[in-house]
Amino acid sequence: MRPAHSGITPEGWPCIGLMAFASLIFAILAWWLPALVFLVLCWFSLHFFRDPERVTPQAPGLAVSPADGKVVRIEERPDPFTENPCLCISIFMNVFSVHVNRSPVACTVESIRYFPGKFFNAALDKASEDNERCAYHLRDHENNYWTMVQIAGLVARRIVCRTEEGDTLSRGQRFGMIRFGSRVDLYLPRGYAAAARIGQQVFAGQSIVARKG
Repeated sequence: MRPAHSGITPEGWPCIGLMAFASLIFAILAWWLPALVFLVLCWFSLHFFRDPERVTPQAPGLAVSPADGKVVRIEERPDPFTENPCLCISIFMNVFSVHVNRSPVACTVESIRYFPGKFFNAALDKASEDNERCAYHLRDHENNYWTMVQIAGLVARRIVCRTEEGDTLSRGQRFGMIRFGSRVDLYLPRGYAAAARIGQQVFAGQSIVARKG
């Protein structure tokens, strides 16, 4: 598993460097308007690719949010791996959210599936089936199975996966990100209930979104 770094996620440095370099070149040429534009884009890139440290709750029987953003849906939907109906919590990330994703529970990554697709608005229901996405089947220490799905959005064009099948993740550990607006769906195993509500702002690795009933 490739390690992540705190502060700025590794995937952000090429974009940040390019914007900073372009701003510097235009400033040397005394082309102040494009220099200012690229300086603003550099600031936006630094903000977008930020990767802050989080304090993860350690009590048993909890699941933390896999993403920063707003809870837009809590309902039963077919699990992408088993097709069984499971309670699904959908978290929408806009372009101003932290886009680093974290494991909701301590687990082993049993399977990873990538689905190429389209780029509808990630807040729409059809994004779960039509958009580009990457699904993870996770087994926790009590042999409960969780499914987590990264869904690319209208602007997002790359899903980043840093983990592999067979890896062991701790609760709140970074496992990847999605570039720009996107969504993460978390399918709960039987015996767990949602601890978040629709419209709530949650933070990856920190906010409790599910509890064991």
